[in-house]
Amino acid sequence: MVQLTTHGNNPTINGIDPALKPRLRRRSASEYAAWAVCILLAAGILVSVSTNPNFQWNVVAKYFTDESILHGLVLTIVLTVVSMVLGTLLGLIIAIMRCSSIKPVAATAGVYITFFRGTPVLVQLIFWFNIAALYPNLSIGGIAIDVNALITPLMAAVIGLTLNEAAYMAEIIRGGFSSVAKGQIEAADSLGMSSAMKMRKVIIPQAMPSIIPATGNQVIGMFKETSLVSVLGVAELLQSAQLIYARTYETIPLLIVASLWYLVMTLVLSYPQSQLEKRYSRSASRLPRKAKRAVLTDSEGIAR
Repeated sequence: MVQLTTHGNNPTINGIDPALKPRLRRRSASEYAAWAVCILLAAGILVSVSTNPNFQWNVVAKYFTDESILHGLVLTIVLTVVSMVLGTLLGLIIAIMRCSSIKPVAATAGVYITFFRGTPVLVQLIFWFNIAALYPNLSIGGIAIDVNALITPLMAAVIGLTLNEAAYMAEIIRGGFSSVAKGQIEAADSLGMSSAMKMRKVIIPQAMPSIIPATGNQVIGMFKETSLVSVLGVAELLQSAQLIYARTYETIPLLIVASLWYLVMTLVLSYPQSQLEKRYSRSASRLPRKAKRAVLTDSEGIAR
């Protein structure tokens, strides 16, 4: 039984405003056909991959939890965490410099961002690995430093990934700063806040909803980008797989092992990223449902 009532000038059905009920979309025949094609295609690929003996799934299962593979996975995670933390801190400094009203400071930050975003990461990694060819010895405060001994493959990987990531994080953070309403900054100025306090208390907290989701994407990208350090001989995940198939000549199965671990870790990292996006995104589609549907009315039922 359907009961039609009114609240002010707004009619309701069973006490529910029809405007607030979700609309049902009728599926067309083309949509069902598209689903059928996708299912058949996925099934064909699955059957082909699972029945093709050249994939050597028994070898994949054998090496998936191999000690050297797991060691490389741990090193990949460590490289990702260290490079992201250092890159974010350095990116914050560069973003503040980029927003500075002092032209030389802002120009220096701009040159840094342009250079590291404009050159390939692989080239940067190889450059830092061979930096001793340019500066074999350094002297800091009277202390002589052997650059060739200092810049190990792992150190070169951390330096290269950190400096490159800092350039991207600087732009992400600067974009977050730009999202802060100008009135908030003017209010902070009217309260007599110093530049450091204004940055710490007003700008950074309000910029976080824009910064955090993009940073989640960068973490996932960094995890996959660590595969490039294999050219330096760092025994991360891909290099560990390469060392095994160089000995056993089982190239495809070992590449599948590395790919599966990258896929698994990407899925693991994607979940907290999606949760952060839901929590911090400012788009209207991510507002609480009650807030989106709320309609303020006066005593006569007219929307205000």
